[in-house]
Amino acid sequence: MKNKKENTPSVVDNYSNQIQERSELSNVEAEQTVLGTILLNNEYLGRVSEFLLDEHFYDPSHQRIYAQIQHSVEKTNMVANKVTLKQFFDNDEVIKANGGASYLSTLLAQASGIINISDYGRLIQDLALKRELVIIGEDIVNKAYKTSEKATGSEQIEEAEGYLFGLSNKGGSKSDFNNISVALKTTLENTLAARSRDSHISGVSTGLVDLDKMLSGMQRSDLIILAGRPSMGKTALAINLAVNACKNLNKEIENEKDKKAVGFFSLEMAADQLSGRILSMETSINATKFRTGNINDMEWEAIAARSAEIEKWPFFIDDTPALSISAIRTRTRRMIRKHNLGLIMIDYLQLIKGSSKKSSESRVQEVSEITQGLKAIAKEFNIPVMALSQLSRAVEQRDDKRPQLSDLRESGSIEQDADVVAFIYRESYYHERTQPPESDVAKFEEWKEQMDALRNISEVIIAKQRNGPVGSVSLYFDAEFTRFSNLDIQH
Repeated sequence: MKNKKENTPSVVDNYSNQIQERSELSNVEAEQTVLGTILLNNEYLGRVSEFLLDEHFYDPSHQRIYAQIQHSVEKTNMVANKVTLKQFFDNDEVIKANGGASYLSTLLAQASGIINISDYGRLIQDLALKRELVIIGEDIVNKAYKTSEKATGSEQIEEAEGYLFGLSNKGGSKSDFNNISVALKTTLENTLAARSRDSHISGVSTGLVDLDKMLSGMQRSDLIILAGRPSMGKTALAINLAVNACKNLNKEIENEKDKKAVGFFSLEMAADQLSGRILSMETSINATKFRTGNINDMEWEAIAARSAEIEKWPFFIDDTPALSISAIRTRTRRMIRKHNLGLIMIDYLQLIKGSSKKSSESRVQEVSEITQGLKAIAKEFNIPVMALSQLSRAVEQRDDKRPQLSDLRESGSIEQDADVVAFIYRESYYHERTQPPESDVAKFEEWKEQMDALRNISEVIIAKQRNGPVGSVSLYFDAEFTRFSNLDIQH
């Protein structure tokens, strides 16, 4: 009877098995078959060149042969066959190790009996992705154990997710030239959808009629910048727009799985403060009462009832401070995957960290990287991205305090990358600070009359819109509940 220990695989056996399994992450025969078939008939290149790259081949000589075939056929319009490539095979040091020109016969012999070259191409691509997956996995492990690595665990996770997402799209044909009929179909579908709506908007509704008319809603793949000086109500308006968008995105959707989420990156305000503002808006109860607890029974019942409704919204808040643009991309990607994200809000742009670690990098360059990153997120995930932005103090030096594009802090990149730039302006804020003494009755009464007329009026100035008109929209602002709504100008 054999010793039980003899039947147990040794550490060496296990290691050998692992090595054997890893060696199977390549298929030289499949690579030879693809190359031989293309050499036999160059027309077959078109069936794999869309997704198969030279780097997907495992054998270095096969990488060089495939790259040369592509160069000959696609760049120089030459036939790539046994005759035209003979000199290349004889002169290339890597291919000479496989036999040089004689290796052409080996490849052509493998071409016989092929059924579908694209299947072989997909196999080669899949094995290449698995090899890269192994490398990424080993890199993750090594970085986690590396004592000199300064990145935190969370930052390493975000970096790993970025690598994996990049790998998932590698070698694919996610985007390429399409006949105009494809784009035309999308345009007509969007137009038809807008026509069927009472509001006639093609984007995500802001819930504010005049603003929707100006923007046609918040458009997918657009980067929208909402800027203003402190105390103008930037955050309040952003919360209003996010809540309205969440309601409108899901107005006619009953299935929970089909609902579209709104993501709010609150880099300045804590999540509980943000939810307090939302409750104040929704219940018409002053936000101060949520902090002081000075709430009567009737108000408490209203809060409890409305809270139960708000809890059901697909509205997500991330109040992590000082997020980097790469972290925002990672979290957006996760939200897309888990919650069918339809819109993100970021409060605010100047609090985002750039990825550059060089101390010599200027803030202007960092902001440029951030705005380009935000536009890339909007385009990549095909959702509207709204980011709030501060304005420079130059506004305060002018008699006319209405903001201009030149007032944007680090304005060049923000203005350039944004599809829409909107400013929020409340004249009442400045007029309030010109109050004359009450002893001067005539001036005080004149000031008071103007103050009453301006008190609840807010202006959204569309200073740039890549695909639409510019102009101003007046809104009603209820400061007590930080709530924006439509303004009835006629009355």
